[in-house]
Amino acid sequence: MLLFGILFTMNGSTHSADDDNTGPIPMGAGRLVTDAVMGGVSFGEVRREHRAGRDCVCLSGDVRTDNDGGFIQLAVDLDEGLARAAGDFDGVRLEVLGNGQIYNVHLRTRDLWLPWQSYRAPFTAAPGWRTVELAFGQFEPYRTTTPLRVDRLKRVGIVAIGRDFAADVCVAGLSLYRNADR
Repeated sequence: MLLFGILFTMNGSTHSADDDNTGPIPMGAGRLVTDAVMGGVSFGEVRREHRAGRDCVCLSGDVRTDNDGGFIQLAVDLDEGLARAAGDFDGVRLEVLGNGQIYNVHLRTRDLWLPWQSYRAPFTAAPGWRTVELAFGQFEPYRTTTPLRVDRLKRVGIVAIGRDFAADVCVAGLSLYRNADR
Protein backbone atom coordinates (compact mmCIF):
# COMPACT_ATOMS: atom_id res chain seq x y z
CA MET A 1 0.00 0.00 0.00
CA LEU A 2 1.27 3.42 -0.95
CA LEU A 3 0.56 6.15 1.57
CA PHE A 4 1.82 9.72 1.58
CA GLY A 5 0.06 10.99 4.64
CA ILE A 6 -2.72 13.53 4.65
CA LEU A 7 -2.53 16.48 2.30
CA PHE A 8 -5.10 19.22 1.79
CA THR A 9 -6.91 20.23 -1.35
CA MET A 10 -8.32 23.64 -2.18
CA ASN A 11 -11.79 22.83 -0.84
CA GLY A 12 -10.35 22.03 2.58
CA SER A 13 -11.03 18.30 2.39
CA THR A 14 -8.31 15.85 3.25
CA HIS A 15 -7.47 12.44 1.88
CA SER A 16 -4.45 10.26 1.34
CA ALA A 17 -2.95 9.28 -1.98
CA ASP A 18 -4.51 5.83 -1.99
CA ASP A 19 -8.12 7.07 -1.55
CA ASP A 20 -8.72 7.61 -5.28
CA ASN A 21 -5.44 6.87 -7.05
CA THR A 22 -4.28 10.48 -6.72
CA GLY A 23 -1.54 12.32 -4.90
CA PRO A 24 -2.91 15.79 -4.10
CA ILE A 25 -0.45 18.66 -4.38
CA PRO A 26 -1.07 21.40 -1.78
CA MET A 27 -1.45 24.75 -3.53
CA GLY A 28 -0.92 26.88 -0.41
CA ALA A 29 2.79 27.24 -1.07
CA GLY A 30 2.33 28.28 -4.70
CA ARG A 31 4.26 31.36 -5.70
CA LEU A 32 4.45 33.76 -8.62
CA VAL A 33 7.44 33.66 -10.96
CA THR A 34 7.62 36.10 -13.89
CA ASP A 35 9.97 36.87 -16.75
CA ALA A 36 11.34 39.77 -14.66
CA VAL A 37 14.02 37.28 -13.56
CA MET A 38 15.44 37.65 -17.09
CA GLY A 39 14.60 41.29 -17.81
CA GLY A 40 11.05 40.77 -19.13
CA VAL A 41 8.13 43.10 -18.46
CA SER A 42 5.21 40.70 -17.89
CA PHE A 43 3.36 41.16 -14.63
CA GLY A 44 0.93 39.07 -12.69
CA GLU A 45 -0.42 37.97 -9.36
CA VAL A 46 -1.37 34.78 -7.56
CA ARG A 47 -4.31 34.95 -5.20
CA ARG A 48 -6.87 32.76 -3.48
CA GLU A 49 -10.42 33.26 -4.69
CA HIS A 50 -13.87 31.71 -4.74
CA ARG A 51 -14.92 31.40 -8.41
CA ALA A 52 -17.93 29.69 -9.94
CA GLY A 53 -18.69 27.88 -6.68
CA ARG A 54 -15.15 26.64 -5.90
CA ASP A 55 -12.22 27.76 -3.79
CA CYS A 56 -9.16 28.09 -5.98
CA VAL A 57 -5.79 29.70 -6.58
CA CYS A 58 -5.74 32.06 -9.57
CA LEU A 59 -2.90 33.26 -11.76
CA SER A 60 -3.69 36.45 -13.63
CA GLY A 61 -1.83 39.26 -15.33
CA ASP A 62 -0.45 40.47 -18.63
CA VAL A 63 2.06 38.38 -20.54
CA ARG A 64 4.33 40.63 -22.63
CA THR A 65 7.02 39.46 -25.03
CA ASP A 66 8.87 42.81 -24.90
CA ASN A 67 12.51 42.60 -23.76
CA ASP A 68 12.68 38.89 -24.70
CA GLY A 69 10.19 38.04 -21.97
CA GLY A 70 6.86 36.35 -22.15
CA PHE A 71 5.68 34.42 -19.10
CA ILE A 72 4.04 34.42 -15.69
CA GLN A 73 3.86 31.24 -13.61
CA LEU A 74 2.21 29.74 -10.56
CA ALA A 75 5.02 27.49 -9.27
CA VAL A 76 4.27 24.77 -6.72
CA ASP A 77 7.07 22.75 -5.12
CA LEU A 78 6.26 19.14 -4.25
CA ASP A 79 6.68 17.99 -0.68
CA GLU A 80 9.40 15.37 -0.19
CA GLY A 81 7.05 12.40 0.24
CA LEU A 82 5.11 13.06 -2.94
CA ALA A 83 8.28 13.92 -4.87
CA ARG A 84 9.83 10.57 -3.90
CA ALA A 85 6.71 8.65 -4.97
CA ALA A 86 5.95 10.61 -8.17
CA GLY A 87 7.29 7.77 -10.31
CA ASP A 88 4.35 5.63 -9.13
CA PHE A 89 1.90 7.93 -10.94
CA ASP A 90 0.90 8.35 -14.58
CA GLY A 91 0.38 12.10 -14.96
CA VAL A 92 -0.82 15.46 -13.66
CA ARG A 93 -4.52 16.23 -13.05
CA LEU A 94 -5.87 19.78 -12.77
CA GLU A 95 -9.30 21.15 -11.95
CA VAL A 96 -9.19 24.40 -13.95
CA LEU A 97 -11.27 27.34 -15.09
CA GLY A 98 -10.04 30.23 -17.20
CA ASN A 99 -10.52 32.66 -20.03
CA GLY A 100 -10.36 30.19 -22.93
CA GLN A 101 -6.62 30.67 -23.48
CA ILE A 102 -3.95 27.99 -23.89
CA TYR A 103 -1.63 27.56 -20.90
CA ASN A 104 1.13 25.09 -20.09
CA VAL A 105 1.99 22.79 -17.25
CA HIS A 106 5.76 22.80 -16.73
CA LEU A 107 7.53 20.10 -14.77
CA ARG A 108 10.93 20.58 -13.19
CA THR A 109 13.10 17.75 -11.92
CA ARG A 110 16.29 17.56 -9.91
CA ASP A 111 18.05 16.76 -13.22
CA LEU A 112 17.51 20.28 -14.61
CA TRP A 113 19.97 22.99 -13.66
CA LEU A 114 19.19 25.95 -15.90
CA PRO A 115 16.09 28.04 -15.09
CA TRP A 116 14.68 27.88 -18.64
CA GLN A 117 14.72 24.07 -18.79
CA SER A 118 11.49 22.14 -18.22
CA TYR A 119 9.12 19.51 -19.55
CA ARG A 120 5.98 21.10 -21.04
CA ALA A 121 2.43 20.15 -21.96
CA PRO A 122 -0.33 22.57 -23.08
CA PHE A 123 -3.97 22.72 -21.98
CA THR A 124 -6.90 25.06 -22.58
CA ALA A 125 -8.49 26.75 -19.56
CA ALA A 126 -12.15 26.87 -20.59
CA PRO A 127 -14.64 29.32 -19.00
CA GLY A 128 -16.25 26.53 -16.92
CA TRP A 129 -14.63 24.18 -14.42
CA ARG A 130 -13.19 21.06 -16.02
CA THR A 131 -10.73 18.30 -15.28
CA VAL A 132 -7.56 18.15 -17.37
CA GLU A 133 -5.35 15.06 -17.26
CA LEU A 134 -1.89 15.26 -18.79
CA ALA A 135 -0.05 11.93 -18.97
CA PHE A 136 3.67 12.19 -18.27
CA GLY A 137 4.29 10.92 -21.82
CA GLN A 138 2.68 14.13 -23.18
CA PHE A 139 5.37 16.37 -21.64
CA GLU A 140 7.99 17.54 -24.14
CA PRO A 141 11.52 18.42 -23.02
CA TYR A 142 12.34 22.11 -23.45
CA ARG A 143 15.99 23.12 -23.89
CA THR A 144 17.23 19.87 -22.42
CA THR A 145 18.24 16.52 -23.82
CA THR A 146 17.69 14.83 -20.46
CA PRO A 147 14.68 12.48 -20.54
CA LEU A 148 11.90 13.14 -18.04
CA ARG A 149 12.45 11.07 -14.89
CA VAL A 150 9.26 11.45 -12.92
CA ASP A 151 10.89 9.91 -9.86
CA ARG A 152 13.02 13.10 -9.71
CA LEU A 153 10.09 15.55 -9.98
CA LYS A 154 10.34 18.60 -7.72
CA ARG A 155 8.04 21.33 -9.09
CA VAL A 156 4.85 21.77 -11.08
CA GLY A 157 4.11 25.10 -12.74
CA ILE A 158 0.95 26.50 -14.32
CA VAL A 159 2.33 28.88 -16.94
CA ALA A 160 0.99 31.62 -19.21
CA ILE A 161 3.70 31.88 -21.86
CA GLY A 162 4.89 32.73 -25.33
CA ARG A 163 2.64 35.48 -26.65
CA ASP A 164 1.13 38.79 -25.61
CA PHE A 165 -2.16 38.13 -23.84
CA ALA A 166 -4.20 38.68 -20.67
CA ALA A 167 -3.84 35.61 -18.46
CA ASP A 168 -6.55 34.41 -16.10
CA VAL A 169 -6.49 30.77 -15.00
CA CYS A 170 -7.76 29.31 -11.73
CA VAL A 171 -6.87 25.93 -10.23
CA ALA A 172 -9.18 24.28 -7.68
CA GLY A 173 -7.26 21.00 -7.56
CA LEU A 174 -3.81 19.85 -8.56
CA SER A 175 -2.67 16.25 -8.17
CA LEU A 176 -0.69 13.43 -9.62
CA TYR A 177 -2.96 10.63 -10.84
CA ARG A 178 -2.64 6.90 -11.33
CA ASN A 179 -4.66 5.08 -13.99
CA ALA A 180 -7.24 2.73 -12.45
CA ASP A 181 -6.03 -0.24 -14.49
CA ARG A 182 -2.59 -0.09 -12.90
